[in-house]
Formats: sequence, C-alpha cells, structure tokens
Amino acid sequence: MTGGGGAQANCVPRNLLSPRPTPGHARPVVTLRTEEIQSAVQAALAEDLGAGDVTTLATVPDTATASARLTARQALVVAGLQFAEAAFGLLSDAVSVRRLARDGASLAAGDVLLNISGPARALLSAERVALNFVQRLSGVATLTARFVQQVQGTNVKILDTRKTTPGWRRFEKYAVACGGGTNHRLGLFDRVLIKDNHLAALRDATPNPIAAAIQQARAAYPALQIEVEADTLAQVAQAADAGTDVILLDNMTPSQLREAVRLVAGRARIEASGGVTLETVRAIAQTGVDFISVGALTHSAPAVDIGLDFET
Repeated sequence: MTGGGGAQANCVPRNLLSPRPTPGHARPVVTLRTEEIQSAVQAALAEDLGAGDVTTLATVPDTATASARLTARQALVVAGLQFAEAAFGLLSDAVSVRRLARDGASLAAGDVLLNISGPARALLSAERVALNFVQRLSGVATLTARFVQQVQGTNVKILDTRKTTPGWRRFEKYAVACGGGTNHRLGLFDRVLIKDNHLAALRDATPNPIAAAIQQARAAYPALQIEVEADTLAQVAQAADAGTDVILLDNMTPSQLREAVRLVAGRARIEASGGVTLETVRAIAQTGVDFISVGALTHSAPAVDIGLDFET
C-alpha cells in the first residue's frame, strides 16, 4: 500500500497548557501512531467482516481488479485519511493508495481525497470501514473549523472536552486539532480540574473549599496545571486569590463573563463553557476570556458526506 506510511498521522494538535515546570514548552496531547490506527481499523474490519463479506465473495471473482476515488460531496475539513488507507491496505498488500489531500485541508464538494486501486474484493470489503472513520473524523474537524472561524481575530482558543466516543478519544481529539482547535486534557490523569462535586465533598474545609482543594492538589501533583470550575463570581474571586492556573466559568452570561475577567485581572487564564453554539460563541469570545470549550465538537458533530466512487 502506498500513501499510508510514516510514524504519525499529519495534524499536530495544540495543547491548552504545558506542564508547570516548563510553561513555554509546547506538548502535543495527541499524536496518532500508525500502530494504533491499524489496531483500530483491524478491530473495525473484524466487526464488519465476521466470517466473510458474503455478497462480495459470492459475486466478485478473486481475480477482478478495480479503481475508485474517495470524494468529498460537501465542503469539509479532512481528518482520518490514514484510517481509510489502512482499511484498504490491511485487506490486500496489492492495494495502491494515492493521497490527493492531507489531514487539516479544506476541500470543496467534488474534490478527491484518495485514489485507490487493486483487488476489487479488498476495495469492496473495506469500503464501509474506511468511510466510517474518515466521515466521522472529518465531521469533527469540519465542525471545529466552523467554531474557530467564528472567533477569528479575538485570540480565543476553541477547546475540546472529554465528551468523546468511548475508545475514540485520541482519534476525535486529533480531528479537533485538524480543524484548528486546541486539545484540553486527554483524561483524568493529565490535569487537575476541580469541579462542583469535588468542592461539595470539601464543603467544611477552611478557609474555603476552593482554596483547600487547590492547596491539596498543588501538594499532590506539583507538575500539573490546576483548573477550578466556578459557578459564581464569588468562586471566581476565591479561585484567583488561591492561585489557580485556570478558572472554568460554567454557564455564565456574557455580562458575568466580563465581570469575571475584571475580577481575575490576569491572575489566571479563563475558560468559558456551557451550552456554547455557533450563534453564541463570538459574543462569548468578545468578553475577554482566553478559552471556550465546546463539548459539541466531539459529541454532536455530524458525519460529513464522503463517497467512494468506483470507476466503470
């Protein structure tokens, strides 16, 4: 198979925050390895093929060859081409794939992403798995790009969340990066994020639950960034006073966001979150926050329309 080599997929995600000891160090959260891509594709092929593609085996001679094009049927941002390449190549070493686009590229309807040729059985049996990966991941990248465009000129970064498809988190966060977004924490292990339920468990702590939580987190994990979710302006002030790195403003109005920015006065970076849409994101960005997290990037992105067209 040609076109699918290399040690990594192409988009290099940007990370929200670097480790505390080296604040200027850019550390990608997700860089996809060829081995993990192939493992995911092998599992998907096994799920789809089972004992065999009975329709193709019954109707297509094993000597038949074919050529096909993977084509965008709508404007989109590409992500996941290496998954599609792997799906075809894993079914036959005789498959040849020529890449005509790259992950992160903006395409118009009618643009060709891949040219594929080889044994017809391999092309037919891999078609749906290849499309499932590239349609889904390109859908995430495309929606992310729309949010990024909406805040252009404001210096605000669009973040993803942990609201991802189970087992696909690394892939979907990679797709967010392909769309120009920035990866938030990958999981529960790489950033301290103190939320309302953590604070509820510390309700009797002094001088207040937020200060106590920050102090304990800093002592336990000094190398990690600390973020605190704040539902009220009083909590914003407590978090800033206690020296958190980031304050997450949850479901606040634009006027509340502006007041929070004023209260913090540069002592921490500020993330806005909660019910963000394409219609509201620019107004939120104009309040002075640093980041806007959007769960919809991964939990609600529609798959884009990409087709595999066989040449006749």
